[in-house]
Parts: sequence; structure tokens; C-alpha cells
Amino acid sequence: PKVCWLAPEQTAGKQKPYMYTQGQAVLNRSFFPCFDTPSVKSTYSATVTVPEGFTAVMSATSWEKQKDNTFVFKMSQPIPSYLIALAVGDIVSAEVGPRSRVWAEPCLVEAAKKEYDGVIEEFLVVGEKLFGPYVWGRYDILFMPPSFPFGGMENPCLTFLTPCLLAGDRSLVDVVIHEISHSWFGNLVTNASWGEFWLNEGFTMYAQRRISTEVYGSAYTCLEAATGRALLRQHMDSTGEEHPLNRLRVVIEPVTSDGFSLAGVNPDDTYNETPYEKGYCFVSYLAHLVGDQSKFDAFLQAYVNHFKFQSITADDTLGFFLEYFPELKEKGVDSIPGLEFDRWLNTPGWPPFLPDLSPGQQLMKPAEELADLWAADGLNMEAIETVDIMAWRTYQLVYFLDQVLQKSPLPAGNVERLSKMYPKISKSQNAELRLRWCQIILKNNLEAEYSKVKDFLHSQGKQKYTLPLYRAMWGGSEAAQALAMETFSATAAQLHVNVRNYVKKILGLEVTE
Repeated sequence: PKVCWLAPEQTAGKQKPYMYTQGQAVLNRSFFPCFDTPSVKSTYSATVTVPEGFTAVMSATSWEKQKDNTFVFKMSQPIPSYLIALAVGDIVSAEVGPRSRVWAEPCLVEAAKKEYDGVIEEFLVVGEKLFGPYVWGRYDILFMPPSFPFGGMENPCLTFLTPCLLAGDRSLVDVVIHEISHSWFGNLVTNASWGEFWLNEGFTMYAQRRISTEVYGSAYTCLEAATGRALLRQHMDSTGEEHPLNRLRVVIEPVTSDGFSLAGVNPDDTYNETPYEKGYCFVSYLAHLVGDQSKFDAFLQAYVNHFKFQSITADDTLGFFLEYFPELKEKGVDSIPGLEFDRWLNTPGWPPFLPDLSPGQQLMKPAEELADLWAADGLNMEAIETVDIMAWRTYQLVYFLDQVLQKSPLPAGNVERLSKMYPKISKSQNAELRLRWCQIILKNNLEAEYSKVKDFLHSQGKQKYTLPLYRAMWGGSEAAQALAMETFSATAAQLHVNVRNYVKKILGLEVTE
């Protein structure tokens, strides 16, 4: 089911059907015959004929519409099979920059243009300054139907994005910076095996945060990185640090020395925070060894230039790093006790080095202090009223809510007061805030606001939002479990099949293949 066929009710417009493909990791083999491994790259061309009233788009450097609703696409740069993508639907476009347009269903295109007009070019320019030329020609974005299970997919020339990013306040653009960063790390220099996915994602997280630091400054970027670190902590707490997926080099094929086998594992099921956030820590550690940001930036540019259009292993990456900095090689930085490169790659668990996020303290501290006030037995309303959260950016609010969630359940009555006091949070349409507010509702068993959980799950089907809420409902009161069953039976048809099956597992229902 990796060619996803959507019924009209699964789209935003609800009038016409829609189809899209999702290649990562090993799914394009069900779309066209291919060497379905990231170690092989090729150019491609495609001719696609669609019914009247539909438009086809692909991850290609050039495309033209011919007669009879036929579209011809060509990708002139070599790419791995997983980056070939096609979408067909009732979609239109709007220009948002000199080399960028947004594509979306007609009912979403205005919102998409408003959210992204002018910002994409700024990110591309900073990316080119840091990592070298952008080789893909255009950078367009396709806003997917609400059932799209991911945040984004970095298909070259045409990133697929969740409509959850149309927050109306430009607050969730870090996901776009992430997908833009893949233009160098992942799409240009690619992991040769899914067992070393951190080469794509760890470097992309590092690149994203470099661009974000240049554009938004280090305080904001460190705050965003702190939310990422919290996600890694949550993930490792729930799986156990020693879980074999919590290493950067995941052995997907044979049995590992400790007798644990991931043989026959679908690389998709290995998807978790580790390659992203632990990978980011390892790249940050390499930068820390160099000790000079501009020197490390120059290294990243040389690395991209040296390996562009190739698929490589971690050994290639680390070998190049040591060749590029012979004085570090001389010092034996690859085998500092406790921080050995081998340990980074092969030992599961918490990263042995964490980058300094203290510039984020100026934004984190006020959020921590406010969360403490709300967790107190008798509320000190005077102190609470002196804090003006209207000026806070989304990630500061997210960080505040994460703290409140950790302290939940709060003393009786506190959550109701908080909800009333901050409609900016409790009535937000921003998906990141909605997710956390829904988690707080469930952790505090605030039945009066259960409808918000239901509405949020009806509005989108993104895996990262959907699964945590079903886990919270299923682990909650009888009323929460009933809410889970009721919501699932109403929304199952609009969910992506993988997400639907994950939810069934959580609810203990029979999974039908």
C-alpha cells in the first residue's frame, strides 16, 4: 500500500480522490521496478497521464504539461529510488519565491502562500552560504491531504509536507528548514544503507540548527534543540536505553554479537528519534572536537562537495573527517576513552556527549518557573499574572507545556484555571500546541475538554501526533478508553494504513494485513 490511494473524504476538499507515493525506506518497489536501496543512484524520466481535472507532480528537475492531460517529468541529477515521488490530485500552485512555489488543494493554497511567501528563499540562501550550491533547481512544496502520516518527506525539488504546518503564524517553519537541509544531507550525500540512517538525519538536524541559528539566533535554536532532546529522552525511557535500536549503527540483517537479530525487520519499523537526535549529538561532538564553528562549517561544505551524488557509509564520513583534520587524527580523537567513534556507532544508549544548549536558558527558565507556579498546591495568582505569555514564541510555549505535562496530574482545579487563563494555548489551532494540550487533558483526566482531543484526531492523521494520544487514552481512565474507541471507529477510514495498524495494536484490536 505504498502507492496511497485516498478517497475524497481523506482529502481537505473532500470532493475528489487523490494519490501519492511514499518511497522511504523500501516502498518504491511496489510503485515501479527498481534497485530499491539507497546505495544505487540514477536519473529518471516519467510520462504520466491523468484524468481531466487532475494535476500530476513529481520530484523532478523539469516537467511540462502536454496535450490530453499528460505530464512529462525528467530528473537530471542522480538520486536513490526512495526519492522518486508522484502525487496526483486536484492541486494548484502559487509562487512564493524566485525558485519556489507551493502546491496544495484549492481550499488550502491561499493559506500555504501566506505562510511561506518569501521565507523559503531566505532559508535556501543561508543553506547555500553554509553548505554550497543548491543543485536541484527549484524548491517547491506540496501540502498533502490531512491523512499524510509524516511531517515532511524531502523529495528533491518537491518536498511533501503535512498541512499541520499551516499554523497561520509561521511558527512551525523549522520542519521546512529540516527538509531544505536534506537538499545537501540525504539527497546529495546519502546513507548507503538504512542501518546508518543517522548519516541522513543526524547531519540534517545539525544543518537545520545551523540555518536556524543564522536566521533566528542561538537562544531560539537551543530551545528547539532542547525539545528534541526531551523527545529522545522520552523515546529511550519507553524502549529502555539498551534497546538495539538506540545505537546509531543499526544491524538490520544478520544476528548481532549479543544474539539480538533484526533480520527481516522492515527498516520502517526502525524509525525513531535516535538517528535524528543522537545523530545530532555525534555531529555536534565532531564540531566540538574541531572547536571552531567556521572551520567546521568549511568541513561540512568540503564533505558535501567531496561525496556529492554518492552513497556512503559512516566509515567514509569519519575517515574523511580525520583526513580533513590531520592534527585531530594525529591526536587520536577517534579513540578518546568513553567517546570512541566506535562506541558512538555501536553502543546503544544515551549520547556520551551533549552539546551546550545554555543559550536557550533565557527562554527556558521563565517557562520552567511558570510551570512550577501552576503545579503548586495553592495557586499564587499574583505571581502567575505577572508573566505575559502573549509575547512567547511557539517553542517557548511548547517547552512550558512539556514541563506542565511532566508535573501532571496537577492539583485539583489547576488545569481548569490554566485553560481559562490561556486561551492562546487551550484554544490554539497550532498542531504542536494542540498535541501537548491534548496530552495534558488526558494526563489530568479533564473530561470537560475531551472534545478537543477528538477534534484534533479528526483534523489530521500524522503519526507523531496520533499515536501518543491513543497511548495516553488507552493508559487512562475508562472514559478515556471509551473516547479512544469512539474516535478510532469514526476516523479509522481517513488514517494511513500503517498508522491505522499501529493504533489497532495500541487498542489491542486485530490487525488485518
